[in-house]
Amino acid sequence: MLATRCFQTICFIVVTGLLGVGQPATAEEPIQRPESTLLKIPTRPRVPGTLKLQMRSRVETAKGSGKYKPVVRDVEWNVADTVIIICDMWDDHYCKMAAERVGVMAPKMNRVIGLARGHGVMIVHAPSGTMKRYAKTPFRLRLQQAKMFKPPVPIASWCYLDPKDEAPLPIDDRRSDTKAPCDDPIGRARIRMYSKQHDGIRIAGYDGISDNGVEIYNFCRQEGIKNVVVMGVHTNMCILGRPFGIRQMTRLGMNVVLARDLTDAMYDPRSYPYVSHTRGTELVIEHIEKYWCPTIVGEDLTKIISGSSDPLPETLSKGLPALEKSEK
Repeated sequence: MLATRCFQTICFIVVTGLLGVGQPATAEEPIQRPESTLLKIPTRPRVPGTLKLQMRSRVETAKGSGKYKPVVRDVEWNVADTVIIICDMWDDHYCKMAAERVGVMAPKMNRVIGLARGHGVMIVHAPSGTMKRYAKTPFRLRLQQAKMFKPPVPIASWCYLDPKDEAPLPIDDRRSDTKAPCDDPIGRARIRMYSKQHDGIRIAGYDGISDNGVEIYNFCRQEGIKNVVVMGVHTNMCILGRPFGIRQMTRLGMNVVLARDLTDAMYDPRSYPYVSHTRGTELVIEHIEKYWCPTIVGEDLTKIISGSSDPLPETLSKGLPALEKSEK
């Protein structure tokens, strides 16, 4: 009898340790800096180039009215100052419909980051909970080797919704009968189904890999990066709450935008407000535009403005080949 109870206890611990995919199941792992004897991994060269982003925000029509209207403005970002963070685009998920949507999104995202990478934008892959898979790769070591900086505010392992900063989310992502936001007709056990980032998203060149907020912040400071584009899943959970997500990066003083066409929410139309899954995702995006940051479309990251690149500081421009003028 005692042996049976012990076995059941062990099983419970193992299973519950795998629950809560897409949630703050465990605290952020401490930084494990690589040995000093390892070869220093080169970082992305800073090159000239300017992105023109159409940023959409939502502003209140009159103070206290509770009514908002979309406002679009053009903003220019230097590619050298910009990073794209890809959040939790895993190879599988306990929710089959969520995994299906990631599979559709992955090649679109890969195209966008491939073109952005070619223009000189930094790419950081953040498939949370899979860092052992990438241990000792140059992509992982690149962020681990970043210099340490003191952040202006603490970097939390998870940034929960604070009523002082934002209203409640516009969707209910915890159904009363299942406590899960999955829109599968018949759900399966909420256990860890993923082991790596989706294969449809390439990791190449000067890319980095980390799910650690401190590492990513250190790397951004080291590289002079102040502009952050967040894309991936899930909009109402990890996109907002991760230590490299929208809430934390905004609190760190970064310029943050969400790629609204390269994200997806965890929402079941059988839950409030009883709208389609697509509309549920749109509602979360509108919430982010009201309370946190603007949004853009991924296409804005695929091209630079012809002939408008700002000159780099002299210390950075030495050794760069002369750039030919773009043809009109």
